[in-house]
Amino acid sequence: MSPLATGRQQSNGKAGDNSGTDAVPQREERDYTVRAVQRVCAILNLLQESIDGVPLPVLAAETGLPKSSAFRYLWTLENHRYVERDPDTGLFRLGLGFVGMQSRHLEVLRERARPWLEHLRDEHDESANLGLLDGDRIIYLDIVESKRGVRLAAKRGDRDPLHSTALGKAIAAHMDTDRVKELLEQSGMEQRTPNTITNIDTYLDELAKVRRVGYAVDNGENELDGRCVAVPILGTRLPAAVSLSAPSARFTVQDVERAAAALQHVAEQLGTTHGSDDVPSGG
Repeated sequence: MSPLATGRQQSNGKAGDNSGTDAVPQREERDYTVRAVQRVCAILNLLQESIDGVPLPVLAAETGLPKSSAFRYLWTLENHRYVERDPDTGLFRLGLGFVGMQSRHLEVLRERARPWLEHLRDEHDESANLGLLDGDRIIYLDIVESKRGVRLAAKRGDRDPLHSTALGKAIAAHMDTDRVKELLEQSGMEQRTPNTITNIDTYLDELAKVRRVGYAVDNGENELDGRCVAVPILGTRLPAAVSLSAPSARFTVQDVERAAAALQHVAEQLGTTHGSDDVPSGG
């Protein structure tokens, strides 16, 4: 983020003296810096340089702010989703409010994920998906559809609820609990099928299970005859996940664990800075 520039205003000089010598134009320097904005920029600049997050004492020391003042700035930015606090470590990092501004990061992720999605599709013969949290819903950034005549697949750009999808669960499991509650209250937790979780506490219990096993499952919760398994892409600044989806009659509960292992491998590659050397050529 660029530092706030200092504004300058130039005043025009008038005619010279009686000797005919032109007067030198006068420059009047004015500082238009807004102190509060300058402090916000300093905080955001520091956070964007960190992947894991920054503790409050370090942030206060680096920006020259008292801890109480730094906390008030962070609290305000958190309310507007530009900053988030890890509930376990207490570290502050950039929040989801910047996701819509990171179009280049999204495109890079999509480009890197495409061959992996094709590999997943060919290996499992089912639809592979790349999803991102956008507001209180999941948006499909990319989809590689199964080649089978009967398949379960959304379309790129489609949006689905956070609470009823495996992609949503995988992403929400690694978010701040209060933020998850806020999103669920905002979305309303519509009952898409008889299997949909519509209670916040039950959903939070489900997220605890996701964290424990390392993957999320949608068992006919978004589409009655569908099943989906998803794994979060950690190590990026984007709330994203990859998944495999199929008709439940063909994609059995026994298939889930094998699919989850494959998705975890893909997510690990996409979550690293440069990926690995064994990126598939696609299919």
